[in-house]
Amino acid sequence: MSTARSERAPLTADDFSSLMTGLGPFESRPRVVVAVSGGSDSMALALLAAHWARAQGGEAIAVTVDHGLRAESSAEAVRVACWMEARGIRHATLHWSGDKPATGIQAAARDARYGLLGAFCRSKGILHLLLAHHREDQAETLLLRLGRGSGVDGLSAMAPVHPTRWGRLLRPLLDIPRQRLIATLTASGQEWVEDLSNQDEAYARVRLRRLMPALAAEGLTAERLTATASRLGRVRAALEQATAEAAARWVEPHAAGFVRIRAEALAAMPEEIGLRLLARLIMAVGGGVHAPRLEALERLYFHLRAGMGEARTLGGCRLVPEVGEMIVCREPAKVAPAVDLVPGATVCWDGRFMAEVAQDAPAGLRLGALGGRRPRPERGASPLIKLPACVRPTLPAIMNEDGVSAVPHLGYNHALAEAALRRLDVAPAFCLTASAQRLVSA
Repeated sequence: MSTARSERAPLTADDFSSLMTGLGPFESRPRVVVAVSGGSDSMALALLAAHWARAQGGEAIAVTVDHGLRAESSAEAVRVACWMEARGIRHATLHWSGDKPATGIQAAARDARYGLLGAFCRSKGILHLLLAHHREDQAETLLLRLGRGSGVDGLSAMAPVHPTRWGRLLRPLLDIPRQRLIATLTASGQEWVEDLSNQDEAYARVRLRRLMPALAAEGLTAERLTATASRLGRVRAALEQATAEAAARWVEPHAAGFVRIRAEALAAMPEEIGLRLLARLIMAVGGGVHAPRLEALERLYFHLRAGMGEARTLGGCRLVPEVGEMIVCREPAKVAPAVDLVPGATVCWDGRFMAEVAQDAPAGLRLGALGGRRPRPERGASPLIKLPACVRPTLPAIMNEDGVSAVPHLGYNHALAEAALRRLDVAPAFCLTASAQRLVSA
């Protein structure tokens, strides 16, 4: 088959199986969730993934997120559910409820979508979430990030495999042109939804999409842009390994959610590795899912290398100088509100801690920041564990209507902490690196 024809040919079951093999390993009977908006890309992925999973005795579940941002979104979700039912594919619709932001709605909707999909996967014990990003999406992402002045991470665009707190995001179609996905649906007689927002030039991605034919005429084809992103992905992987090695050598994580880094560390490593390590420390300790803006990160990095005289803040973290080291801890003003400790539930607090609540936990307890409170051990109890003063206000504390009941990391009221919680682990959405898991398992 000629290259031109192959760029328009439907994906076969064998084609898709090869794509998935590159993302393995999987269970002997794989269970996956497929994010399905109803557009041609995600509909094609749902059909292909369902066939692939069934062939191995597993299952693909299609999940649609209704953001409630368009009048027709609910009807589209119902239509997708009907299409899935006709194909014998289990389907669920998730709803983004609550207030919507006045600005940055696309980013907020994306974060909400991933949050809902991740929670669904966790609730079902499924480790793999399939996303339908394809070659043109990858090319557009590279151009968008180039326009923002992104570094290697941004320019490597979307990764085929991305680890999460609950499992993995998988993008098997990154090298596949959209034409082949449409051809796959056409060959199977499957309809899809056309989202009119994909024609709205208020969005930068749509404006770039309109420019793609002109760019391709100059050699900037989607295929070449995607290949560039893939090569930069290899560079990113090498830098990640070097960053992991630097973390293992210079960083001391603590189970209370902060880290110590030796004072001479940043000056002792190449700038790129130092910047990456600093960004990852801030993300892991701050509980965030996005790296700080490169300009702000670089300002802080060069300030630290020059010799840090006073505490600084970035990305919800405080960086506090101590003798021979620097402490990276949570910024008290940015800590999340307290959450209820529902018996038998698993709750995430502040993007940093996962708490598994005991089935017979006392009623009325909440998990929140210690703040300025100063718990004192009862007479005859063991002395409180000593931790840096900058860390104490951000420690997770168990509270009731009367105030602080227990602070596990200080050893305060250890009996109540054991009665209320089966575990309290540092588990940020972004761990230090894939190769340096100490931060989440300390």
